[in-house]
Amino acid sequence: MDDSGETLADRLNQEPVIFRGSTHSELGFILLLATLFWLPVSLLIAACLGAPAMGLGMAMVGVLVTIVFGSTWFQRIKRGRPDYYYQHRLMIGLHRLGLRKSRLILSSGVWDLGRTVSSSLIRTM
Repeated sequence: MDDSGETLADRLNQEPVIFRGSTHSELGFILLLATLFWLPVSLLIAACLGAPAMGLGMAMVGVLVTIVFGSTWFQRIKRGRPDYYYQHRLMIGLHRLGLRKSRLILSSGVWDLGRTVSSSLIRTM
């Protein structure tokens, strides 16, 4: 086996980090939200200034700045936490607001198997 130190994609347990502590899916999420925000806002501002084509350039700069700061923010959230921490916090928050049903176990208490061993079975063993 070759011990070159390279990480093989088929042996990864989780998605690899590609930019400032963010994975591909996290960067895609940041890009989507940034585009949905900056494109209409910058086109509106540029149209008010009389140069609507300038809005596309403003949107591009806004999206790039948002990606840099958004990935830094994700990096701070994830520092020292277990994998998928913020996804679980988001799922719990949406569940508590009643917007989405959570697949996570949110109750605490004593767990039981739901069955008991009969005393007659213990004597025969």
